[in-house]
Amino acid sequence: MVMKAAAAQPETRTIPAGEFKAKCLKLMDEANEMNQPITITKRGKVVGQFVPTSSQPKLFRSIFGRTPGVHLPTPPERRKLKDEWADAWDKSTERLVRQINGDFSEDR
Repeated sequence: MVMKAAAAQPETRTIPAGEFKAKCLKLMDEANEMNQPITITKRGKVVGQFVPTSSQPKLFRSIFGRTPGVHLPTPPERRKLKDEWADAWDKSTERLVRQINGDFSEDR
């Protein structure tokens, strides 16, 4: 059985809406620096939360550039591949048309 340790959640700071409104820019800067979310309350009830982007989990990680030996083709390489694939496609299409017409001989 494998158990994974839960990532430590940053402690949330709770602030009344009036105070957040008055000090909004300063509070956002502080939250970003300390990587600490801010919970905003109105009359004791939670009405919103400011979460710095650095503390939000990343939803997507590209695989390109992370695998050794794999790279994206450069524009000249893409043109060359496109030409090669186009030729192969044309030959395949011609062979299929011949077969549909009853000609099952080898490629010409």
